[in-house]
Amino acid sequence: MEKSRPLWDNPLQFVFACISYAVGLGNVWRFPYLCQMYGGGGFLIPYLVMLIAEGMPLLYLELAVGQRMRQGSIGAWKIISPYLCGVGVASVVVSFFLSMYYNVINAWAFWYLFHSFQDPLPWATCPLNSNRTGYEEECEKTSSTQYFWYRQTLNISPSLEASGSVQWEQALCLTLAWLVVYLCILRGTASTGKVVYVTASLPYCVLIIYLIRGLTLHGAVNGLVYMFTPKLEQLLNPKTWISAATQIFFSLGLGFGSLIAFASYNEPSNNCERHAIIVSLINSTTSIFASIVTFSIYGFKATFNYESCINKVILLLLNAFDLEEGSLTADNLNEMKDYLMATYPQEYAQLAPQIKNCSLEAELDTAVQGTGLAFIVYSEAIKNMEVPQLYSVLYFFMLLMLGIGSMLGNTAAILTPLTDSKVIASRFPKEVISGVVCFINCIIGLIFTMEAGNYWFDIFNDYAATLSLLLIVLVETIAVCYIYGIRRFEKDLYTMIGRKPNWYWKIMWAFVSPLLIISLFIFYLTDYILTGTLQYQAWDATQGQLVTKDYPGYALAVIGLLVAASTMCIPLGALVTFIRKRLKRERVSTVA
Repeated sequence: MEKSRPLWDNPLQFVFACISYAVGLGNVWRFPYLCQMYGGGGFLIPYLVMLIAEGMPLLYLELAVGQRMRQGSIGAWKIISPYLCGVGVASVVVSFFLSMYYNVINAWAFWYLFHSFQDPLPWATCPLNSNRTGYEEECEKTSSTQYFWYRQTLNISPSLEASGSVQWEQALCLTLAWLVVYLCILRGTASTGKVVYVTASLPYCVLIIYLIRGLTLHGAVNGLVYMFTPKLEQLLNPKTWISAATQIFFSLGLGFGSLIAFASYNEPSNNCERHAIIVSLINSTTSIFASIVTFSIYGFKATFNYESCINKVILLLLNAFDLEEGSLTADNLNEMKDYLMATYPQEYAQLAPQIKNCSLEAELDTAVQGTGLAFIVYSEAIKNMEVPQLYSVLYFFMLLMLGIGSMLGNTAAILTPLTDSKVIASRFPKEVISGVVCFINCIIGLIFTMEAGNYWFDIFNDYAATLSLLLIVLVETIAVCYIYGIRRFEKDLYTMIGRKPNWYWKIMWAFVSPLLIISLFIFYLTDYILTGTLQYQAWDATQGQLVTKDYPGYALAVIGLLVAASTMCIPLGALVTFIRKRLKRERVSTVA
């Protein structure tokens, strides 16, 4: 069976597959947000510490397990110990949950990509109302980019309870996204191995183009100075270190079973240690590189908004006080405001509510992550660029490549254990198994194309994987070091790469990484408990902004099921194995 197992064409193809999987949307929309929240350039200190203490060791461990056992997650952990079969099942369940909602992001990227060929861009200005006498009221209360996202893309409902109907445009985009994924995974490593060259390399080409363009934008320096100015006091904040550890953990895609699946298609003599170091360093470097691009764009947007605000205030004061053209500038605005306040106190007091307090620092401090950064902030910056259609096509094509690359890893984590199963593989060809998995995910994913779909997306994104993955990787580390045995694992590595792991790897595997994971697990558990009633951000069309609401009871039940469905696989798998062995022993003793 081992001889007939499919293999990557060459080690470079495997590295590209890992990079395509690990380097995803989180590098673009999560890491810059964390830099913004936790000390700018100072955040790189805990980030690099966690890369060394947690990221590289755990990535190496998963790659080594997959390469040695030459099985998907279920088979690999079953070989280490029959009682650990539930660990692999838990990984498959989490990957299934992730695939259900993650491809919706690709559907949104397709939607924006198709609209990027219009002139002007549809999110550049507010649409006219039905009477064509003015702009849509909801759009006037917010911005054209937010209106396009919340109303024209999501057609979002006012709450989770108002589920609404399926949006057929989004449903078609989701179907297209799943069709693309299916074509990429159709023939296993034979097709995936070719696709990863594109999905891993093209985003870097786009990022380089955006870097060159971003650095030439007016105000880009403001964003870069904001990013690289270290706020070292944030190093005393425990959440800074927790966020760094979490970002490393999830960015590398640990615990999903994708890395084990990819490594299982390696030659047994492949140098997985070197590849673990290369992939983790490229992933982290990409996060920093993407942040430079993001903050240059962010600086341009903040400067544009700040200067627009200043110009509106100047125009307002010029008209209200009949001042001479050119007497008011950005440089003397504060002095003139003080003068007008002292000279015309009553008139100024009446005008005061309309005078905005413009601040570049406040614009830069506005922290946005996730879909808000990817589909609102970026699209707002793009609409103000020259030739916006070109940069819009490039950007959303890049998002698509990042999303599809990650989906190849997610589906591999599900399909590899299924195709490894003799019962399933002997009855159905690989193409059918892949098709069924994609079809089931696509049908369930239609939930996220409903009017309340974005709220369900947030539930899955926030709760489907966090605690589950921490528990999975903790059990994996303990299993390798203390059940399988660190010395036995050393011998396996010596057989594969020709040398035993040094003291750094062993200390990290046996002590440091498990302690970090336990700390993260306790933090998230207590955070959920102390939060009390879980809440979500709902779109209020009447105000044109997000408002906080409590999750209804059935949503809390779904959250509980999402967490339990994967975590309970681990003890249940051990229990079922124990009962089977007990029954088998009893049958043997009865026959004897």
